[in-house]
Amino acid sequence: MQKIRYGLIGLLLLLGLATSAVASVSIGINLPSVRIGVNLPVFPQLVPVPGYPVYYAPEMNANYFFYDGLYWVYQNDDWYASSWYNGPWDYVEPVYVPLFVLRIPVAYYRDRPASFRGWQSNAPPRWNQRWGHEWEQKRHGWDRWERRSVPARAPRPEYQRKYSGDHYPRIEQQQKLRSQHYRYQPRDTHVREHYKQKGEYRDQGRRQEDQKHKSRDDRKSQGKKEDKRQDRRDDDRGRGDRD
Repeated sequence: MQKIRYGLIGLLLLLGLATSAVASVSIGINLPSVRIGVNLPVFPQLVPVPGYPVYYAPEMNANYFFYDGLYWVYQNDDWYASSWYNGPWDYVEPVYVPLFVLRIPVAYYRDRPASFRGWQSNAPPRWNQRWGHEWEQKRHGWDRWERRSVPARAPRPEYQRKYSGDHYPRIEQQQKLRSQHYRYQPRDTHVREHYKQKGEYRDQGRRQEDQKHKSRDDRKSQGKKEDKRQDRRDDDRGRGDRD
């Protein structure tokens, strides 16, 4: 009887451990996006990184950036991206991180990992040391670029400033608000791919195409009206000549 009791206790302990493990995963992961521990109650101050098409958040104790219409966070040797300042965040594989995000100088990382120690503050992190030879082959030349032809910075999404706390939008609302208030179109291939996967870039492109068709139809309609008015004027002139 005592063996059975100990066996039941052991089984319950195992079940408890399994349940807690599942719970820890469900708390840490919000599929398809992840929670990364960055919790912003209000829209952050975004300051340009001189000479780069990037902003950083100097008042945050985090490696937090804004580039080409997306927010970027580097945490625990991983990159995450979001179209809204407080997430939800999507994990981005190292091979798909945009070049100008990789090129941000060490000095603008506000929460530098220990592995960054000894690296030049005015140079980008040594990603080839972090991610290995295979990554370096795929991103060959990532640390070389023509500094005189750096693209312009994307405008800061100031419209998000009024959405904070309990008014921060749910995922299904974020895409709609962004398409209404932020007309910027990303240039970076990896950023555009991010939006395509989320369905945002495609929908925004479709809306712009619809707007083009609408404008074209409006011009045609206006042209037809003008033609009719011209026909009436010609008819009136014809009647006057006959009289």
